[in-house]
Amino acid sequence: MKLLLRRDQRAGLLGKVVFTLDVRADLSADEKERIRRFKLQDTELYASHEITGGSGLLGVASRLAYKAVTLTLTVKDLEGGKRVEVKDVVELLAIEGHIRQAAQTFKEVLDAASHFGGEEVLEL
Repeated sequence: MKLLLRRDQRAGLLGKVVFTLDVRADLSADEKERIRRFKLQDTELYASHEITGGSGLLGVASRLAYKAVTLTLTVKDLEGGKRVEVKDVVELLAIEGHIRQAAQTFKEVLDAASHFGGEEVLEL
């Protein structure tokens, strides 16, 4: 797997700068097959925030509003590509770091999946 990252910027509303990060994984045929076989497409690799608590109608409304501004990255997103837009370059770099780590962990999952039903010999 190769992780493809592209940073850019554009003018937003009222002339403010919007920073963008396009992220996509270049997967081999074997990796795509493992994703399909183990049904990993909807696996969440990264979520920018979690929200808990709240009950009743107000709790549901607050969770829905919060979900609208929460960034999530699934295997399907990584496969097809996803664009992240933020107003702060520091936030963009932090998100990029989290995505890099999540992709590395997912690569390890795919590598481990190739050995299910078999055995692996490690030279120490």
